Amino acid sequence: MYAVIETGGKQYKVSEGDEIFVEKLGVEDGATVTFDKVLAVAADALTVGAPYVEGASVEATVLKSGRGKKIYVLKYKAKKNEKKKIGHRQDYTKVRITKIVG
Repeated sequence: MYAVIETGGKQYKVSEGDEIFVEKLGVEDGATVTFDKVLAVAADALTVGAPYVEGASVEATVLKSGRGKKIYVLKYKAKKNEKKKIGHRQDYTKVRITKIVG
């Protein structure tokens, strides 16, 4: 059984027991989170929502929150002697999928 959920503007295909990194949710570690925006559920047959499947949800436990690796962006303009180096670290929340309802 798997489901396709939407959170943080992205879509994830998840099964029970999966550990995924999602956009920062703003909840403490060990808390239970319910994702209501379920786009599709497949158990015996595939059920696709328009846009979401009614009555379907995915429950997950928050394992940890943190920040990803630093990436560097270099902005450069030719013939202008202009360079700018910018660093960015994305916040994330790591969750483990515990139950798929639907």
